Parts: sequence; structure tokens; C-alpha cells
Amino acid sequence: MLHDARTFDILWANRAACELLGWSVDELKPLKAPDMSKNARQYSRELGHRWLGRAVEQGVSATEWCYRSKSGEEILTEAIAIRVELAARTAVMVQFRDIAEEKAVRRDLFRTENRLRAFLGGLAEGIVVLDDADSVVFASESALRLLGGDLDGADFTAYCCDGPVPEREGRYRFAGPGQAPRWYAATCQHIEIESDLRGRMLLFYDITDRVRAEERHRRDTQHLDHLARYNAMGDMAMAIAHEVSQPLAAAYNFVEGARGRLGHGAGDASVAWGLDNAVRQIDRARRILGSLRSYVGRLEQSEQLTDLNAIVRDCAYFIELRAQEHAVTVEFDLTGEPLPVRCENVLIGQVVMNLAFNAVEEMARWPGKERGVGVQVTTRRGEGGRAELAVRDQGHGPPPDNRIFDGVFTSKENGSGIGLALSHRIVTRHGGHIEVHPNEPRGAVFRFTLPPAPSQAETESS
Repeated sequence: MLHDARTFDILWANRAACELLGWSVDELKPLKAPDMSKNARQYSRELGHRWLGRAVEQGVSATEWCYRSKSGEEILTEAIAIRVELAARTAVMVQFRDIAEEKAVRRDLFRTENRLRAFLGGLAEGIVVLDDADSVVFASESALRLLGGDLDGADFTAYCCDGPVPEREGRYRFAGPGQAPRWYAATCQHIEIESDLRGRMLLFYDITDRVRAEERHRRDTQHLDHLARYNAMGDMAMAIAHEVSQPLAAAYNFVEGARGRLGHGAGDASVAWGLDNAVRQIDRARRILGSLRSYVGRLEQSEQLTDLNAIVRDCAYFIELRAQEHAVTVEFDLTGEPLPVRCENVLIGQVVMNLAFNAVEEMARWPGKERGVGVQVTTRRGEGGRAELAVRDQGHGPPPDNRIFDGVFTSKENGSGIGLALSHRIVTRHGGHIEVHPNEPRGAVFRFTLPPAPSQAETESS
């Protein structure tokens, strides 16, 4: 549209302006700002004249102006006023275009960008994109939180503690400037977003606590293996001492009887000398066996005051890992209050895991649709304040006899039965009791109880 530079009256409009506003040129000429602008303060006649006046004074002036068409539709436009020197007069040419859709798109883009920024900022995973030289071309806020420092443009190999930048999924150690190395699970893939972003995208998240827990479990397992072998040696020693002591006692009696029947001849003297030495060797063997029996009987455990629920929670991660391998569901139902006991944590933890692993492997033999809830691990406070743990499955149930804890029974194809026997030994050594009975409607319940830990007053008095 063309306006007079002094009165700002409309002089002329091209076809595009007439089509957009719905007026003909003759209809537009007598119109004033209130007739063709949105009824709002920022589109008043005074502000419109001020805008056109700046164009007259400065040559050009731009603004956003909301026109109102003949039908009443409001049209937001980008309007540019330009002073034009005509032969007859000075005029102001206004070029304007509909920007309503563009503004809506900008709002959507702004909203989407804010959402993406919020999502990326809240991610636990760090994201970096590397170029062919392993330099960082993009780093998310979560990556900055995890590694610290200014990652943009940095050589990412300086953050890798175990060699080159990862090229495949795995576990790696990363460390930012001045930080101790931590373990991360990382995946890598190639991305190419038109001409904006191209390179290897590395996603990583902190698994240091998990790795440390697995390392502790490995050490505990080694310790448990040592204790299990130690206990097995004790069992063997006790059995040998018991079995050998009887023939030694009989041999001693026979030797004494033979000595009593000897005469006093020279030949008898030499035989007596041999029998006396045999008696001394038998006495020596009996003393050795007595010392061995006494030593095994005094075998002490490294006990400490702890919470049975805490032991179960420490074992839960490894139980769930085993259950996931066999697609078995495990539920934990622990008491809200602590269950204090005095025990060797590793040994009691091994009992918990042994019972749970057996239950998981029992359920793994059933078809998926028949596994039901799977395995339940519960803790309760029993009679006399005793701490109680039960592992329930929905398998075939316990055997019909009481051989299950004697080291002979096993339901596994390649099992030895030592696990349940060792569990029985560990629990009874702690003054506890372990038992098994049928579950309803099917399966077995393995339950053990431990005596409650003595109170502080009882400990001090003792």
C-alpha cells in the first residue's frame, strides 16, 4: 500500500494487498487505522502514524502490525514502511506479509526446543558426538555433569582411562580433569543429521556402584569358598577322628591284653618292648586325634551385629540377576522394622542366595505360563523375637523323606547336595534352625530362623 507522507492517507494498493485484506482499492482509500487494524492499544492510530512518521524521517521503519480484513479476520503481519520520492509528492510505501503461521511455527519450535533441553538436562545418560579426530562437537548437559570441564571441542581420548575411545558397547572407565576414574556402560553409533551434526554418538551412564557391588560379591564368594572348604575340612576331620578313634581304642585294648599274657623270658622281654612302643604310638595317635577334635570344636566365626533385612537386600541384586536369566519373577516382602541378629554376614548371605537360587532353578523347569508369581522371599519376626526368613516356590515340592539336609539329596541333574548341607551347617552353627515343608497350593517353603541379637545391656554384662 502507498500512503501520503503528510496525511498518511491511503493512495493506492496492489492486488496482493487487496486480496489479503478483502477490500478494493477504492474501498481502502477512505479507511483510517481504526477501520482496518486490530482493536488493541499497540495498533492505535497514534502508534500507526508514529511508525509511518519514522519512515518519513529515517527512510525506513519496520514493525509487526495486525490488520483487520473486510470480513473481520485479524491478520498479523510483518510490515516495512519505506519513504518514496514521487514526482508529485513524497509517499510511504508499506510492504506487509502474513506471519501468523510463521509465528505459530516459531512458538512450536521454541516449545519443542525447551522440552528437548529439559529432557536432555534430566537424563542420567551422558551424550557426546565426536568427529573423525575424536573431538567433541556436541555434549549434553548430563555429560557435563558426569565428566565436568568444558567438553566442547575437547579431545575425548583424554577422558578415556583404558585406551582409545569406545567403538562398541561395553564397560569403560572415564574421568574428567582432576576426577577419579569411574565405570560407565557405553554404546556407540554413527549419526548424521543433515548438515547440522555428523559423527559418532557416544551414550554412557555411571555404573560404578554396580561394578563395586559385583567386585564385593566376587570377593565375598572367594571368601565363602574358602570358608566352605574350611568347614568341609572340619567335617572330614571330625569324621576321621571319630572313625579312627574306635579302632585305635580297640588296638590299645588288644595290646594291653597281649602284654598281660606274656611271661618273663628273654623272648618275652623283646616282645614286651615292642608292645610298649606300640602302646606309646597308639597313645600319641589318640592325643593327636583329641587335639584335632578340640581344634575343630573351637572353630570360631567372624560374627557381627547386623540386620537380616540388610543381608537380604545385599543379596537381592544377585538373586534378581539369576531370576532374569531364567525368566522367573522374584518378590521380596521384608519387614518394615529391623531384624537384628549376630552372625557372619557372608555365610548367612550365602544361605539366603543358595535357597533363592534353588527356588529359581526349580521354577525354571516349569513352562512359562505355569510359573505364576515364581519365587517369594519374606522376612518376619518369629517366636521369642527370632529373625525368620522364608523362600517359597511353586515347584514340585520337598522330598518325602528327611534326607534333604544330609549332603546326599539333590534334585538337580548334576547336583551334589552340598549346598543345602552347607546351609544347614551354617545356620545351626549360628544357633539357628532350618526346615522345609510343602507350600500351598504347590511347591516348597524353605525357612530358617536365627536367635535375636542380645541387647546392649546384656552384651556389656557378659
